Amino acid sequence: MLFQIREWILAARLRTIPLSISGIFIGSSAAYYKGMFDYTIFFLAILTTISYQVLSNFANDYGDGVKGTDDNRIGPKRAVQSGKIGIKKMKKGIVFTASIALCLTFVLVISSFKQELLNLLLFILLGILAVVSAIKYTVGKNPYGYMGFGDFFVFIFFGLVSVLGSNFLYTSSFNVFLFYPACTIGLLSVGVLNLNNMRDLDNDLKSKKNTIAVKLGIAKSKVYHFLLILSSVIVILAFQLSLNSNSIFFNCLIGSNVLWLLIHLIKIYDIHESKKFDVFLKPLALSTFFYSVSISLYFLKIIG
Repeated sequence: MLFQIREWILAARLRTIPLSISGIFIGSSAAYYKGMFDYTIFFLAILTTISYQVLSNFANDYGDGVKGTDDNRIGPKRAVQSGKIGIKKMKKGIVFTASIALCLTFVLVISSFKQELLNLLLFILLGILAVVSAIKYTVGKNPYGYMGFGDFFVFIFFGLVSVLGSNFLYTSSFNVFLFYPACTIGLLSVGVLNLNNMRDLDNDLKSKKNTIAVKLGIAKSKVYHFLLILSSVIVILAFQLSLNSNSIFFNCLIGSNVLWLLIHLIKIYDIHESKKFDVFLKPLALSTFFYSVSISLYFLKIIG
């Protein structure tokens, strides 16, 4: 029993959660800055986002495992691929997690909007779309992750929806000012995905998983990665200028993040073997989370 629980925890890939909640931190702290924060909405938003991420991880494990895509992957072994969780059990796990995600979505939306029927229906629809998107990334006859659309959906859900959508839950209005950090989180999240896809390029090519990296090849994928990270740096600096903060500590936090991203690009430039991209995945994800925390501390009026 304990062995099985451990396998489910590993399959949930909890290390991916900091990246998935980065946007929620920014959207929620911005609501606090405006005096519109609500603890219930915050905790429900975090739990809902985590449920989406775990669902996506289970679905990816199942989809890639059934299609044989994971057979020769470079990263950590997956549950279905290794046989530690059977296909039928993983399918049940996906249904169970999807049910929890939908329930949390309904509770969150009702808690946020109560008597705002239009917003309530809009966000329920958005939640259903998030659940479907989490599953359809690798599952089914025409998974969009196998057609190169994963980057687009990651930018939309990890960036725009996560930041702007979470802030909307508190304020019932779109804060255009948050478009900067929303794009930053989105671009960096796509960068993490692109690193993952560059690492798995050879295996994905054999498995006919046509990610952007597979379509572009290593050399052009590195150029694509360069554009993603450089664009995020430009947006970070533009947002920092708009904040006009006089805090040396806050400016140093953001400056160190920008410097790390630029060093990251230099290191990526020298990589020519796909398997070597693996070591850069976790640092880039943590850098994104670090940026989220830094901006959140500013909005919480702790620094800045």
